[in-house]
Amino acid sequence: MANAYAVNYVGIALTLDGFAVEAVSGDPAKFAATIKAVREATKRPLILIGKDPAVLEAGMKALPGESPMLYAANTDNWEAMAALAKGSGASLAVVAPTLEDLADLTEKIKAKGLEDLALGLGDQNLSADLSASTQVRRLALKKNFRALGFPMVTFPNRPEAAVQAIAKYAGFIVLDSFAPETVYPLLVLRQNIYTDPQKPIQVQPGVYEINGPKPESPVLVTTNFSITYFSVANEVEGSGLPAWLVVCDAEGMSVLTAWAAGKFDAERIAKAIKGFNVADKISRKRVVLPGHVAVLSGELEEELPGWEIRVGPREAVDIPKFMKEAL
Repeated sequence: MANAYAVNYVGIALTLDGFAVEAVSGDPAKFAATIKAVREATKRPLILIGKDPAVLEAGMKALPGESPMLYAANTDNWEAMAALAKGSGASLAVVAPTLEDLADLTEKIKAKGLEDLALGLGDQNLSADLSASTQVRRLALKKNFRALGFPMVTFPNRPEAAVQAIAKYAGFIVLDSFAPETVYPLLVLRQNIYTDPQKPIQVQPGVYEINGPKPESPVLVTTNFSITYFSVANEVEGSGLPAWLVVCDAEGMSVLTAWAAGKFDAERIAKAIKGFNVADKISRKRVVLPGHVAVLSGELEEELPGWEIRVGPREAVDIPKFMKEAL
């Protein structure tokens, strides 16, 4: 179920990035068999968890040609774990009781020629975890303390700890169980925080069929900003009314922003309608503009002779009522 989990969020497929497998029995053969079974079920990256290098080595042999993460090297096993990671090309997580010990251990492992490391921070309580992760990042970035300049791995045992880990510097977050109602908000939070605001979330420009439109169904127009598209599409779909939705390439901007920037004008709308051969799909040439750009109706009539230009509502929530009463 976890491997198949995927949810569409404003045009982006949110899924889990990988899985962690822990060697509980201490039996190399059992662990290798478990890894093989997991690999048959999913092709996503794996983290192999265990303290015994021999057991993790058996798991590695079940993944020929792959480079999972090994969790974890500590003060007792670090030499064997470093050798295993270096020989297999795997990345290695490092754990220690204090940040001083952690820095010392990463330096020793780096001296063995291994650079692909991660830092394992223990799950204590929200305050202690926040303090530790903040200290690690400050030392690495502000003090240029390279011994702690690696991604952090956390194992939060409750949702609020996972939320804090996403917001405060964790690179890998391993959950102890899968529940869609927990995973979804975490994935959305990560997406919202780490989305580049200079690169708007976009959908592919084109003609989208909603509720099985017929040739006589109306043609609606909007931009390819994901939130705008899904606002319009969801309202139309929820109404049960068929429509053709023409999505213009406005470089991922919303309707008003694109219009103000000159990216959503009569010429571009007409170009999209012609380029997507909308006229070949319909029997009645009728197009509905977003209410916020009613000023474009006259210009669009010139660009699309023979078409009926209608001005729709300003807000997506009013589209169903408009379609029932005015179209």
